[in-house]
Amino acid sequence: MSDTAPKPSNFIRNIIDEDLKAGKNDGRVITRFPPEPNGYLHIGHAKSILLNFGIAEDYHGRCNLRFDDTNPHKENIEFVEAIKEDVAWLGCDWGDKVYFSSDYFEALYAFAVQLIKKEKAYVCDLNAEAMREYRGTLTEAGKNSPFRSRSVKENLDLFARMKAGEFEDGTKVLRAKIDMASPNINMRDPTIYRIRHGVVHHQTGAEWCLYPMYDFTHCLSDALEGVTHSICTLEFEDHRPLYDWFLDTLETEHHPQQIEFSRLNLEHTITSKRKLTELVEGGHVAGWDDPRMPTIAGLRRRGYTPAALREFCLRIGVTKSDNVIEMGVLEGCIRDDLNKNAPRRMAVLNPLKVVITNYPAEENEIFEAANHPQDENFGTRKIPFGRELYIDQADFEEVPPKKYKRLIPGGEVRLRNSYVIRCNEAIKDSDGNVIELRCSYDANTRGKKPEGRKVKGVIHWVDANSAIEAEVRLYDRLFNHPTPDNSKDGNSYIDNLNPASLSTLSHCYLEATLADAKPGEQFQFEREGYFSLDPTHQAGNKPVFNRTVTLRDSWAKIENKR
Repeated sequence: MSDTAPKPSNFIRNIIDEDLKAGKNDGRVITRFPPEPNGYLHIGHAKSILLNFGIAEDYHGRCNLRFDDTNPHKENIEFVEAIKEDVAWLGCDWGDKVYFSSDYFEALYAFAVQLIKKEKAYVCDLNAEAMREYRGTLTEAGKNSPFRSRSVKENLDLFARMKAGEFEDGTKVLRAKIDMASPNINMRDPTIYRIRHGVVHHQTGAEWCLYPMYDFTHCLSDALEGVTHSICTLEFEDHRPLYDWFLDTLETEHHPQQIEFSRLNLEHTITSKRKLTELVEGGHVAGWDDPRMPTIAGLRRRGYTPAALREFCLRIGVTKSDNVIEMGVLEGCIRDDLNKNAPRRMAVLNPLKVVITNYPAEENEIFEAANHPQDENFGTRKIPFGRELYIDQADFEEVPPKKYKRLIPGGEVRLRNSYVIRCNEAIKDSDGNVIELRCSYDANTRGKKPEGRKVKGVIHWVDANSAIEAEVRLYDRLFNHPTPDNSKDGNSYIDNLNPASLSTLSHCYLEATLADAKPGEQFQFEREGYFSLDPTHQAGNKPVFNRTVTLRDSWAKIENKR
């Protein structure tokens, strides 16, 4: 982003502006994006990525990419690499170093020892069920653990033996000693270390069997990195007193300021990583990068662009108010981007063969067509034309409805960038289905209007001899219900899956120029929508094109009828 480009305004930037005016943090602005590598990133993470990296860029600061990798049971290197790919694809630069919370395991252990010595932490033997009982409720205070009064000496000894691997999982934890009567349940002696045997961490291997909890790790990692503004979503607002308590109690050199903003809630979508994992593991989708998934990898494979996601995040803004964004806003952003930037091509998704009986059998022509109707900088392409063509089945009706402007028996249409043709005969199979049209063409209508008659319909087509066969996948919204997690009919989010979220068309014919398409490249298939060449999948020897989005918001009409 250039220095002259207008900067977005929001309450977080206002806070930073005030901090800089006051000389806070010596004028430094350091943010961080701290995902846990236990799944792929989703559209909600895109908002956080672009916010944190955008602030760092605009204020000439730094944004650290840091993996909060303290739960090796659910984390692995696949997720680490996928997250790095997503962040880079969005155009964000984390510099020369990727950070891991596991880099600080020795320092974090030393901080825990400090808490014990300050009599602010103790080893507790309560099991998980007893700890929940002792914790109390939102309306009732908790009770002190019977192990809360252990001496500093005993706690140091037990904690060292926990690190050495003497105790089994779940038999002991280290807890902060704060206030079991606190109205904020997060302050009721939270667990800060637990034992985890039998796992190999993707960064530290089998070196540790003692792992710190998120709330303890996160704030201290921020402090160790000199982060100035720790920007997170609203669900961490109740955790801020604990964040500050750790840093104040340990008297760290740096004390970042935690600022919360509302998370992204998008209609027809879930962004719970646990539930996205269930969709993948339950076989409801074909992996984390399934184009129906709200993951950044899925959106990328579907044909979404970084520019569209950036524009989407700008449009929805950054606030403290929870709201639900209509899916049409996201789809509108990709339509706007691809309308300007996607070259046009012709593709017949449901082919019907056309034979032009008065066109010479051995002859063919080349037509020149614009790659973009509004931008001559896109140049032109050459389209073959011959005796046999394919048109879409929907462009012919034996008994047409009112205002139908396409091909009918005895009627005429113009083939885009080509001639006017007339339908003379429809050939049917034994079941009465139309399988071929016999037509004639008017040789005087190449680039001209037919004399003495009006032809209103224009349809797309491809030359049968040169067309490439492809599989086209029509992706739609993954969920039927706008709020699949909270539908009033009592259905679970699984019940609200859209059975029509994927339609596969195995025998489509595309104009010959698409044989040169590059993986991930986007096109507008005229009259059909925006499509992208799948970067990872083929159907046998055929390319696969994924529909990114329709030309218009067809769901708006559906939802307005509800």
